[in-house]
Amino acid sequence: MSEKVVVALGGNAILQAGQEGTFEVQYNNIKGTAKYLAKLIKDGYELVIMHGNGPQVGNILLQNEEAKDVVPAQPLDALSAESQGFIGYMFIQALEEELKALGLDKNVVNLITRTVVSKDDEDFKDPSKPIGPFYSEEEAKKLAAEKGWSVGEDAGRGYRRLVPSPQPLKIIEADAIKTLAEGGSIVVAAGGGGIPVAETSNGYEGVEAVIDKDRSGYKLSEEVEADVFMILTDVENVFVNWGKPDQKALETVTVEEVEKYVAEGQFAKGSMGPKVEAALNFAKSRKGAKAIIGSLSKVDAALRGESGTIISL
Repeated sequence: MSEKVVVALGGNAILQAGQEGTFEVQYNNIKGTAKYLAKLIKDGYELVIMHGNGPQVGNILLQNEEAKDVVPAQPLDALSAESQGFIGYMFIQALEEELKALGLDKNVVNLITRTVVSKDDEDFKDPSKPIGPFYSEEEAKKLAAEKGWSVGEDAGRGYRRLVPSPQPLKIIEADAIKTLAEGGSIVVAAGGGGIPVAETSNGYEGVEAVIDKDRSGYKLSEEVEADVFMILTDVENVFVNWGKPDQKALETVTVEEVEKYVAEGQFAKGSMGPKVEAALNFAKSRKGAKAIIGSLSKVDAALRGESGTIISL
């Protein structure tokens, strides 16, 4: 049987720093990403694709605020659903084109996906998830005062709005995603970590939050019984002692080794920390599970064990 791989794509696969967030710019970036993913499909991997949506949700939120006197503003969970729709559409278009060029006839499906969270999560008291555009410190403080936002620095790149990012507890559509993938479809799902919902006596209700896609990626990988959970970013490896003379790239490492580095505080909370946490959790989930953190441009090499940081028991 072919390996089932959940691929979590960083925001740079859709919109890169400094780029204008037009549809054309984002679609061209996704077309570049699709070339790498289509090659994996040709090589026989069952693929489930996740993506970030921080810049997109942030931009939709700005549109809402600017037009609120003309068109009613929508809640954050609805904006997450909106971003899943249009980003998924771009992936379908781009992947179908690349697959046809490779002589492959495959269904590509985008599934609107909900993720269960707890309303009691601590992050609702102290928001931590950066979304939207970057601001200078002065601009951010002004916006915080005017709009009542929480703002904070994002990995030394500038200041952004912060919203709650609760821990994902369950991917509601996981069974449907698993069935589609095992039936031969390429599935785009849980975009932006999924639409955050909380359980009620009557089902589920949306909550105002944005979920970390890598943490949701771990839950999704576990629930669809993936063989590999792969987090693709703009660097080829995870590093320890980053920025120091003795910095070192991690290549093939055990869960035990990575846990030691986590205990040392090697991975920044605002950048590599959540990725390492998610990859580590999946690698620990069962014997044979493998987590990879690597670069999109070397995704096929990473699956062959020739690139990236590869974590397993």
